[in-house]
Amino acid sequence: MSDHVQAPQPSPRPSGRRPLVVLEGVQKHFGALHVLKSIDLTVAEGEVVVVIGPSGSGKSTLCRTINRLETVDSGRITIDGKDIPAEGKDLARLRADVGMVFQSFNLFAHKTVKENVTLGPVKVRGKSAAEAGKRADELLERVGLASQGPKYPAQLSGGQQQRVAIARALAMDPKVMLFDEPTSALDPEMINEVLDVMTGLAKDGMTMVVVTHEMGFARRAADRVVFMADGAILEDTDPETFFTAPKHERAQDFLSKILTH
Repeated sequence: MSDHVQAPQPSPRPSGRRPLVVLEGVQKHFGALHVLKSIDLTVAEGEVVVVIGPSGSGKSTLCRTINRLETVDSGRITIDGKDIPAEGKDLARLRADVGMVFQSFNLFAHKTVKENVTLGPVKVRGKSAAEAGKRADELLERVGLASQGPKYPAQLSGGQQQRVAIARALAMDPKVMLFDEPTSALDPEMINEVLDVMTGLAKDGMTMVVVTHEMGFARRAADRVVFMADGAILEDTDPETFFTAPKHERAQDFLSKILTH
Protein backbone atom coordinates (compact mmCIF):
# COMPACT_ATOMS: atom_id res chain seq x y z
CA MET A 1 0.00 0.00 0.00
CA SER A 2 3.00 2.29 0.25
CA ASP A 3 3.66 2.64 -3.47
CA HIS A 4 1.49 5.74 -3.95
CA VAL A 5 2.50 7.38 -0.67
CA GLN A 6 6.14 7.90 -1.61
CA ALA A 7 5.42 10.14 -4.59
CA PRO A 8 7.21 13.49 -4.32
CA GLN A 9 5.11 16.29 -2.93
CA PRO A 10 3.84 18.39 -5.82
CA SER A 11 4.32 22.13 -5.73
CA PRO A 12 1.27 24.14 -4.65
CA ARG A 13 -1.42 24.08 -7.29
CA PRO A 14 -1.41 27.16 -9.47
CA SER A 15 -4.25 29.62 -9.21
CA GLY A 16 -6.05 30.63 -12.38
CA ARG A 17 -6.52 27.02 -13.46
CA ARG A 18 -9.15 26.38 -16.08
CA PRO A 19 -12.62 25.48 -14.87
CA LEU A 20 -13.29 21.81 -15.54
CA VAL A 21 -16.73 21.24 -13.98
CA VAL A 22 -19.17 24.15 -13.90
CA LEU A 23 -22.71 24.10 -12.49
CA GLU A 24 -24.79 27.24 -13.01
CA GLY A 25 -28.23 27.76 -11.50
CA VAL A 26 -28.90 24.02 -11.26
CA GLN A 27 -32.38 23.11 -9.98
CA LYS A 28 -33.67 19.62 -9.25
CA HIS A 29 -36.95 18.35 -7.81
CA PHE A 30 -38.03 14.87 -6.84
CA GLY A 31 -41.76 15.41 -7.01
CA ALA A 32 -42.56 18.18 -4.54
CA LEU A 33 -39.14 17.92 -2.90
CA HIS A 34 -36.72 20.63 -4.03
CA VAL A 35 -33.39 18.78 -3.70
CA LEU A 36 -31.04 21.19 -5.51
CA LYS A 37 -31.71 24.90 -5.20
CA SER A 38 -29.92 27.20 -7.67
CA ILE A 39 -26.57 25.43 -7.33
CA ASP A 40 -23.55 27.36 -8.59
CA LEU A 41 -20.27 25.49 -8.33
CA THR A 42 -17.00 25.58 -10.26
CA VAL A 43 -14.31 22.92 -9.89
CA ALA A 44 -10.99 23.81 -11.48
CA GLU A 45 -8.59 21.37 -13.08
CA GLY A 46 -6.55 19.56 -10.43
CA GLU A 47 -8.78 20.74 -7.60
CA VAL A 48 -10.17 18.52 -4.85
CA VAL A 49 -13.60 19.66 -3.69
CA VAL A 50 -15.16 17.82 -0.75
CA VAL A 51 -18.92 18.13 -0.33
CA ILE A 52 -20.26 17.60 3.17
CA GLY A 53 -23.51 18.18 5.00
CA PRO A 54 -26.32 16.42 6.83
CA SER A 55 -28.17 13.48 5.29
CA GLY A 56 -30.78 14.58 2.77
CA SER A 57 -28.96 17.83 1.97
CA GLY A 58 -28.61 17.03 -1.74
CA LYS A 59 -24.92 16.05 -1.77
CA SER A 60 -25.28 12.74 -3.60
CA THR A 61 -27.82 14.18 -6.04
CA LEU A 62 -25.37 16.99 -6.84
CA CYS A 63 -22.63 14.44 -7.50
CA ARG A 64 -24.90 12.33 -9.72
CA THR A 65 -25.98 15.28 -11.88
CA ILE A 66 -22.37 15.84 -12.98
CA ASN A 67 -22.40 12.72 -15.15
CA ARG A 68 -26.17 12.81 -15.75
CA LEU A 69 -27.12 9.85 -13.62
CA GLU A 70 -29.69 12.39 -12.44
CA THR A 71 -31.17 14.87 -14.88
CA VAL A 72 -31.72 18.47 -13.79
CA ASP A 73 -34.88 20.56 -14.13
CA SER A 74 -33.05 23.71 -15.15
CA GLY A 75 -29.64 25.31 -15.11
CA ARG A 76 -26.48 24.31 -16.92
CA ILE A 77 -23.67 21.85 -16.30
CA THR A 78 -20.51 21.82 -18.40
CA ILE A 79 -17.52 19.50 -18.32
CA ASP A 80 -14.37 20.97 -19.82
CA GLY A 81 -16.45 23.65 -21.54
CA LYS A 82 -19.00 21.29 -23.10
CA ASP A 83 -22.63 20.94 -22.08
CA ILE A 84 -23.64 17.53 -20.75
CA PRO A 85 -25.30 15.71 -23.67
CA ALA A 86 -28.82 14.38 -23.17
CA GLU A 87 -28.26 10.84 -24.41
CA GLY A 88 -26.60 8.57 -26.94
CA LYS A 89 -22.95 8.26 -27.87
CA ASP A 90 -22.06 11.77 -26.74
CA LEU A 91 -23.32 11.01 -23.25
CA ALA A 92 -21.37 7.73 -23.19
CA ARG A 93 -18.26 9.66 -24.22
CA LEU A 94 -18.80 12.21 -21.49
CA ARG A 95 -19.28 9.48 -18.89
CA ALA A 96 -15.96 7.99 -19.97
CA ASP A 97 -14.37 11.35 -19.06
CA VAL A 98 -16.06 11.40 -15.64
CA GLY A 99 -15.00 8.55 -13.38
CA MET A 100 -17.50 7.61 -10.69
CA VAL A 101 -17.02 5.62 -7.51
CA PHE A 102 -20.16 4.81 -5.53
CA GLN A 103 -21.05 3.61 -2.06
CA SER A 104 -21.59 0.13 -3.50
CA PHE A 105 -18.71 -1.18 -5.57
CA ASN A 106 -20.75 -2.20 -8.66
CA LEU A 107 -18.08 -4.62 -9.86
CA PHE A 108 -18.94 -7.37 -12.33
CA ALA A 109 -19.12 -10.46 -10.08
CA HIS A 110 -18.47 -12.94 -12.93
CA LYS A 111 -15.31 -11.18 -14.12
CA THR A 112 -11.90 -11.18 -12.47
CA VAL A 113 -10.50 -8.08 -10.84
CA LYS A 114 -8.25 -7.44 -13.84
CA GLU A 115 -11.11 -7.99 -16.31
CA ASN A 116 -13.20 -5.45 -14.37
CA VAL A 117 -10.43 -2.88 -14.85
CA THR A 118 -9.75 -3.63 -18.54
CA LEU A 119 -13.34 -3.87 -19.79
CA GLY A 120 -14.04 -0.12 -20.17
CA PRO A 121 -10.79 0.83 -21.89
CA VAL A 122 -11.25 -1.96 -24.46
CA LYS A 123 -14.99 -1.49 -25.08
CA VAL A 124 -15.30 2.29 -24.78
CA ARG A 125 -11.82 3.69 -25.42
CA GLY A 126 -10.93 1.12 -28.09
CA LYS A 127 -7.65 0.10 -26.48
CA SER A 128 -6.05 -3.24 -27.28
CA ALA A 129 -6.32 -6.00 -24.71
CA ALA A 130 -2.54 -5.90 -24.19
CA GLU A 131 -2.48 -2.14 -23.67
CA ALA A 132 -5.48 -2.24 -21.31
CA GLY A 133 -3.94 -5.16 -19.41
CA LYS A 134 -0.64 -3.36 -18.89
CA ARG A 135 -2.45 -0.27 -17.61
CA ALA A 136 -4.64 -2.42 -15.34
CA ASP A 137 -1.54 -3.95 -13.77
CA GLU A 138 -0.12 -0.47 -13.11
CA LEU A 139 -3.37 0.76 -11.58
CA LEU A 140 -3.87 -2.31 -9.40
CA GLU A 141 -0.36 -1.79 -8.09
CA ARG A 142 -1.15 1.86 -7.49
CA VAL A 143 -4.16 0.98 -5.30
CA GLY A 144 -2.17 -1.68 -3.43
CA LEU A 145 -3.70 -4.72 -5.13
CA ALA A 146 -0.93 -5.84 -7.48
CA SER A 147 -1.43 -9.54 -6.71
CA GLN A 148 -5.22 -9.60 -6.80
CA GLY A 149 -5.83 -9.41 -10.57
CA PRO A 150 -6.82 -13.07 -11.11
CA LYS A 151 -9.30 -13.12 -8.20
CA TYR A 152 -13.03 -12.48 -8.38
CA PRO A 153 -14.68 -9.61 -6.45
CA ALA A 154 -16.35 -11.98 -3.96
CA GLN A 155 -12.88 -13.16 -2.86
CA LEU A 156 -11.92 -9.64 -1.77
CA SER A 157 -12.78 -7.56 1.28
CA GLY A 158 -15.03 -4.53 0.88
CA GLY A 159 -12.06 -2.18 1.10
CA GLN A 160 -10.25 -4.12 -1.61
CA GLN A 161 -13.35 -4.11 -3.84
CA GLN A 162 -13.67 -0.36 -3.47
CA ARG A 163 -10.01 0.06 -4.43
CA VAL A 164 -10.68 -2.07 -7.53
CA ALA A 165 -13.60 0.25 -8.32
CA ILE A 166 -11.22 3.22 -8.10
CA ALA A 167 -8.70 1.49 -10.39
CA ARG A 168 -11.51 0.70 -12.84
CA ALA A 169 -12.57 4.35 -12.97
CA LEU A 170 -8.95 5.51 -13.39
CA ALA A 171 -8.43 3.06 -16.26
CA MET A 172 -10.65 5.28 -18.43
CA ASP A 173 -8.21 8.19 -17.95
CA PRO A 174 -11.03 10.45 -16.71
CA LYS A 175 -10.76 14.22 -16.57
CA VAL A 176 -12.54 14.27 -13.23
CA MET A 177 -13.32 11.67 -10.57
CA LEU A 178 -16.59 11.71 -8.61
CA PHE A 179 -16.78 9.87 -5.29
CA ASP A 180 -20.23 9.44 -3.75
CA GLU A 181 -19.70 8.39 -0.12
CA PRO A 182 -17.11 5.80 -1.17
CA THR A 183 -16.40 4.58 2.36
CA SER A 184 -19.86 4.59 3.95
CA ALA A 185 -20.54 0.89 3.22
CA LEU A 186 -17.18 -0.22 4.62
CA ASP A 187 -16.17 -1.59 8.00
CA PRO A 188 -14.14 0.98 9.98
CA GLU A 189 -10.80 -0.81 9.54
CA MET A 190 -11.18 -0.73 5.75
CA ILE A 191 -12.00 2.96 5.46
CA ASN A 192 -8.41 4.22 5.71
CA GLU A 193 -7.08 1.94 2.98
CA VAL A 194 -9.55 3.55 0.56
CA LEU A 195 -8.95 7.09 1.85
CA ASP A 196 -5.18 6.55 1.50
CA VAL A 197 -5.63 5.78 -2.20
CA MET A 198 -7.86 8.85 -2.62
CA THR A 199 -5.33 11.04 -0.80
CA GLY A 200 -2.64 9.75 -3.18
CA LEU A 201 -4.80 10.71 -6.15
CA ALA A 202 -5.33 14.19 -4.71
CA LYS A 203 -1.56 14.63 -4.30
CA ASP A 204 -1.06 13.53 -7.89
CA GLY A 205 -3.32 16.37 -9.07
CA MET A 206 -6.47 14.44 -10.01
CA THR A 207 -9.57 16.64 -10.24
CA MET A 208 -11.97 15.24 -7.64
CA VAL A 209 -15.44 15.90 -6.29
CA VAL A 210 -15.90 13.87 -3.11
CA VAL A 211 -19.11 13.47 -1.11
CA THR A 212 -18.07 12.07 2.25
CA HIS A 213 -18.61 12.01 6.00
CA GLU A 214 -14.89 11.54 6.58
CA MET A 215 -13.85 14.86 8.07
CA GLY A 216 -10.20 13.87 8.44
CA PHE A 217 -10.00 13.33 4.69
CA ALA A 218 -11.71 16.67 4.06
CA ARG A 219 -9.20 18.47 6.25
CA ARG A 220 -6.21 16.65 4.81
CA ALA A 221 -6.93 16.38 1.11
CA ALA A 222 -9.45 19.05 0.09
CA ASP A 223 -8.60 22.32 -1.59
CA ARG A 224 -12.15 23.43 -0.85
CA VAL A 225 -14.97 22.27 1.38
CA VAL A 226 -18.52 22.81 0.15
CA PHE A 227 -21.17 22.56 2.86
CA MET A 228 -24.73 21.80 1.79
CA ALA A 229 -27.99 21.82 3.72
CA ASP A 230 -31.58 21.61 2.45
CA GLY A 231 -30.47 21.52 -1.18
CA ALA A 232 -28.38 24.68 -1.08
CA ILE A 233 -24.66 25.44 -0.83
CA LEU A 234 -24.21 27.42 2.39
CA GLU A 235 -20.41 27.51 2.58
CA ASP A 236 -17.65 27.14 -0.01
CA THR A 237 -14.24 27.78 1.47
CA ASP A 238 -10.86 26.26 2.32
CA PRO A 239 -10.80 23.42 4.90
CA GLU A 240 -9.01 25.40 7.59
CA THR A 241 -11.57 28.20 7.49
CA PHE A 242 -14.49 25.81 7.38
CA PHE A 243 -13.41 23.65 10.30
CA THR A 244 -12.20 26.49 12.54
CA ALA A 245 -14.51 29.38 11.66
CA PRO A 246 -17.64 28.33 9.76
CA LYS A 247 -19.84 31.35 9.07
CA HIS A 248 -23.24 29.75 8.73
CA GLU A 249 -25.23 28.61 11.75
CA ARG A 250 -26.19 25.33 10.04
CA ALA A 251 -22.49 24.56 9.45
CA GLN A 252 -21.59 25.40 13.05
CA ASP A 253 -24.37 23.13 14.28
CA PHE A 254 -23.32 20.30 11.93
CA LEU A 255 -19.68 20.51 13.03
CA SER A 256 -20.53 20.67 16.73
CA LYS A 257 -22.47 17.41 16.37
CA ILE A 258 -19.88 15.45 14.42
CA LEU A 259 -16.60 16.73 15.79
CA THR A 260 -17.47 16.00 19.42
CA HIS A 261 -17.81 12.25 18.78
